[in-house]
Amino acid sequence: MGMLKEFKEFAMRGNVVDLAIGVIIGGAFGKIVSSFIDDVITPLLLNPALKAAQLERIEDLTIFGSVRYGMFLSATINFIIVAFVLFLIVKGINATKKKEAPAPETPPAPSNEEKLLAEIRDLLKRQS
Repeated sequence: MGMLKEFKEFAMRGNVVDLAIGVIIGGAFGKIVSSFIDDVITPLLLNPALKAAQLERIEDLTIFGSVRYGMFLSATINFIIVAFVLFLIVKGINATKKKEAPAPETPPAPSNEEKLLAEIRDLLKRQS
């Protein structure tokens, strides 16, 4: 029974629930990004290059008749596009965040040595 209670406490921690929500939203966002890349960006970038190579699909690129480097090239291009789109999204999010004004630094409180030295200085001034 103790193990079940520990599991319940573990599963209901805020971090685990937040992580689960993040994974679900990330999956849904991944579909949006994939669609944007597959249906908008990739055709706009690749169609002129494919027409110049007289191909219909990038997957048709081969070496020695059997090595399909077009698939690898397609995956690499998709990765670069995804990374760039995510960079732009994060940059946009960071730009919308309010820039917090740095708090004015307060000078550190004098140490015990400094206090003691100040007292000695003041005593010496009084004596002379």
